[in-house]
Amino acid sequence: MFEEGQLYAPVTEDENGVTVHLTDDHPGANDPEYRRRREVIAGPALRWKPGDPVPRVEYTDAENAIWRTVCAELAPKHERLAIRGFLEGKEALGLPTDRVPQLDEVSASLEPLSGFRLHPAAGLVPLDQFYGSLADGVFHSTQYLRHGSQPLYTPEPDIIHEVVGHGNLLANPAIAEVKRRAGEAARRCETAEGLQFVADVFWFTIEFGVMYEDGELRCYGAGLLSSYGEIEEFRGATILPLDFYSMGTVEYDISHYQPTLFACDGMSELTERVGEFFAEFDDETPARLLADRQRSAI
Repeated sequence: MFEEGQLYAPVTEDENGVTVHLTDDHPGANDPEYRRRREVIAGPALRWKPGDPVPRVEYTDAENAIWRTVCAELAPKHERLAIRGFLEGKEALGLPTDRVPQLDEVSASLEPLSGFRLHPAAGLVPLDQFYGSLADGVFHSTQYLRHGSQPLYTPEPDIIHEVVGHGNLLANPAIAEVKRRAGEAARRCETAEGLQFVADVFWFTIEFGVMYEDGELRCYGAGLLSSYGEIEEFRGATILPLDFYSMGTVEYDISHYQPTLFACDGMSELTERVGEFFAEFDDETPARLLADRQRSAI
């Protein structure tokens, strides 16, 4: 899938209007109608300021059909492969499955559950802003959909990833609290290296986390929960126990299925151990983790 903050198509605005810069290999790169649609959706989000009404998008029949297709395909996979905490959040949030929801509609259902709300993002949100906003109960969400030629694939985070993956996770208060603590950790960082470490641990937990539940390996990472293909493949990865130093330093390729994943031993390890890691993190944490590893190797 992708890493938050890296594979969003850049969005710019000048005297000629808004431009969404799709890569040459993007499924919609050679579709001028899709490119124009992306720019129509991106413009209001790019100009939006906190306190303004969240821009609403009049989704087309084709866009609603993509949403219906993905929801229908993912539903049985979620029942079979997702953790209970995600399924409980999904039921509580009650997203529509026949149409794309508006961000303010999702926020209205989400806030009473966990205090989180969604802010519109045209594309890339700076790393410190994206993660730091989690501390305030804010998740930045795109509003566009993937290209219709490949409804079960996207090379970048679209509203399906943001809302079906992250939104349903945020409807579980315990998981939402872990995300909030990740935001607080990001806010405490004074170095780019520290912030990147937080982002990488977030990647291997909230984005691509897996968990042993009743003796069975299930997933809770939003990147897996919103991926039609990778959700079927994660059990074939090398599964390691939580190791925060490794999670924060291992090299990984964001353009392929993840070959190595880190598993929590039940929900308590996510809410307590991962939550505590983020709650205590500062710029010196990576060095302390390395020192602990070196001492244990003696």
